[in-house]
Amino acid sequence: MSAVLAERVARTLCEQWERPRPAPARAATDTPLRELSRWAAQLRPQDIPCRVLKLAASQVLSQIASIRAGLAHPLGRKLVAAFGHPMQRDPRAAAGVFAALGSWLNLDDTAYAGHLSNSTVAVPLAFAYARKLDGLSLLTAVVAANECAARITASATLGPLRGQSAVHTHLAGAVAGRLHCDRAPAEQWENSFGLAFAMPNWPLMRAFLASDARLFNTFTPVRTAMDACDAAAAGLRGAPDIIEHQDGFLARFATVPLPDAVAKGLGRRWHTDTLSFKMHPGGPGIDAAVDCATEIHRELGPIRPRDVAEIVVEASLYTLFAGERAAQYVYGPGSPLGALVLDVPYPVATTLLTGEFSVDDFSSPLLDDPDRWELARRVRLEHDTAMTRELFLSDAPFGEAVREAGPRAEPWLRGFGGDDLVDLVGNLGAAGHDFAHSTKATGARVTVRLTDGRTVTRGRLIPVGAAGPDTRSRHSEMVREKFLAVGGSQQVADTVGALHRMRPRGVRRWIEAAFLD
Repeated sequence: MSAVLAERVARTLCEQWERPRPAPARAATDTPLRELSRWAAQLRPQDIPCRVLKLAASQVLSQIASIRAGLAHPLGRKLVAAFGHPMQRDPRAAAGVFAALGSWLNLDDTAYAGHLSNSTVAVPLAFAYARKLDGLSLLTAVVAANECAARITASATLGPLRGQSAVHTHLAGAVAGRLHCDRAPAEQWENSFGLAFAMPNWPLMRAFLASDARLFNTFTPVRTAMDACDAAAAGLRGAPDIIEHQDGFLARFATVPLPDAVAKGLGRRWHTDTLSFKMHPGGPGIDAAVDCATEIHRELGPIRPRDVAEIVVEASLYTLFAGERAAQYVYGPGSPLGALVLDVPYPVATTLLTGEFSVDDFSSPLLDDPDRWELARRVRLEHDTAMTRELFLSDAPFGEAVREAGPRAEPWLRGFGGDDLVDLVGNLGAAGHDFAHSTKATGARVTVRLTDGRTVTRGRLIPVGAAGPDTRSRHSEMVREKFLAVGGSQQVADTVGALHRMRPRGVRRWIEAAFLD
């Protein structure tokens, strides 16, 4: 097919993709998992809106950047020494290494609901390369994996595990990402999901924050999912009602179970639309604070710690919750990386001093700079109730789940923030709207008070790269910048927009160029 004809076909498909297609009727005997499996197994490129495929292409490049960052870090090199380079022959083993390398620096992309890309991009990358798939098949597998992982994660969002600790996301993402590449039938999807969720992973916070075990937060569930897929292909069966049964997944993993979220709006409501792209390493709320610190640095230039009286970071309850847990383990350059990536003072201080914050700041010699730690000791966190309210008005990470639960969400809200949070959130309105205009308002306001009496303040409600109007209009530009910043190839960055037109040989060369430079 000529290049001109291929472009014409792609344009025609895009016009067709923008027309919503009705979801198949649900049979009385269907479980949510069975319905999801049937839909995902049959998902084809022409069923997906063009804007969603474009988001998926940006998601692939963004996660490749995260994996490259993980490869360059000393801990990433130790992981490769233990389990091999991600470009190894066995795609099951490669998928686990891809997943681990892209996750532990908190540079991975998120959505409503979950840190998806660690499995939903990592696994399709490994299997598209091994199975010699074309670019459109790779992108379709990523979208299928996003939709499955996000829905199952959403069903347990109002539970004790959130963010990267909700590692069950990757049981779903890895199963879906592999099986779509393998063109597996719906029954095999259902059994693979059922087997994968038979013994879902539950991380211990001590290990997560105080040791290098954080590297396994996606590696382990992805490996479990690979075994489940192999077992289902051999004929082993899983329980089709494992998600919603009284002795099943939600009974253990959700304070307020939302089983209807698993198959809600299939084919009409795309969770991929809620993608947020991580532009800085670090945990909840760090992005907006670093964005603000960058602006302050542009105004003040490099500042000396002795010239600063105090730095106040106002943020939502979510940022404070993660930051306070991490602060117990952060004590300076030797702090465990699992806690350091959730810390707020260190990245804010670093950005005020240098004007930027990158993965290199999590390793020596930059991590050993005493000026950073002296300035970090001047950082104080404060709760901003308006930002917490805006957080819950957003779709991600919790808002849509709270809307869907309605009054049933109160026990979870009370456990997260007490009676004050229940009163603050109030009535968020009806659930079930389209995600095409979704937002993720994890805001922050940074105020620097200098010893000479000057005060400089900057605030941002939606971080750069988070779901919102700005990201929807220029996500391809943002992730290109992220990829180049970690040493990625200019050629790979320039051609990601043509990924949907690449033939199998072109996809293999593109993936090799992304990782084997």
